[in-house]
Amino acid sequence: MPITLDRNGDVFVLTMDDGENRMNRSWLDAINAAIDEVDSASGAKALVTTGTGKFYSNGLDLENLIASGTTEMEAFVAEDEKLFARLIATPYITVAACNGHTFAAGAMLALCHDFRVMREDRGFFCMPEVDLGIPFSPGMDALIRRRLPQAVAHEVMVTGTRYGGELAAAKGIVNLAVPEGQVLPASIELAAGLASKAGPTMATIKSRMYADLIELLSHSAGTSVPDIP
Repeated sequence: MPITLDRNGDVFVLTMDDGENRMNRSWLDAINAAIDEVDSASGAKALVTTGTGKFYSNGLDLENLIASGTTEMEAFVAEDEKLFARLIATPYITVAACNGHTFAAGAMLALCHDFRVMREDRGFFCMPEVDLGIPFSPGMDALIRRRLPQAVAHEVMVTGTRYGGELAAAKGIVNLAVPEGQVLPASIELAAGLASKAGPTMATIKSRMYADLIELLSHSAGTSVPDIP
């Protein structure tokens, strides 16, 4: 899984560079290893995650996960949700630099970050689970409802609408929509301005603010999906 972690001053930049950046076991292991490295760094720090080309992340690697069987699929989704909980609880600021399509579990990954910056001209934020016949787990449901305004969360979940950057910003899904070339620089600038706040106080604030959500995601039983035609 081509995942790299670089450092720009106080900001770690995690780049996913595997086409659609689908989530599977190798992806999950690589992401967790990168976050381990950020966690172990001392002093001021923040994390920006981004993709390359057309995709931030297109969500779960459904074809391969379904082929592994229901039990393995559910187990992987449960582990993926533990990653979501980990990101929500980081003792430092996180920013998702959504360079392109941000779909399904990829959209949930973006919502786990403290802030989101999206390309304004191309690429969509979308949760198409209602069309795919995939139910949101209790933790996923809670994540979306906690991170988005209630009416927007309802719309996102029951309609499967595709939101471009400008509309996503207007709806409060992302914090900022900028031209393609500014997505990563703007995300790094935002993260750098807050890097000095990293530490135990940040961890305590987040863990208390999202205690119920972290609990749900950390103890998920996962979810399964119907067969792909």
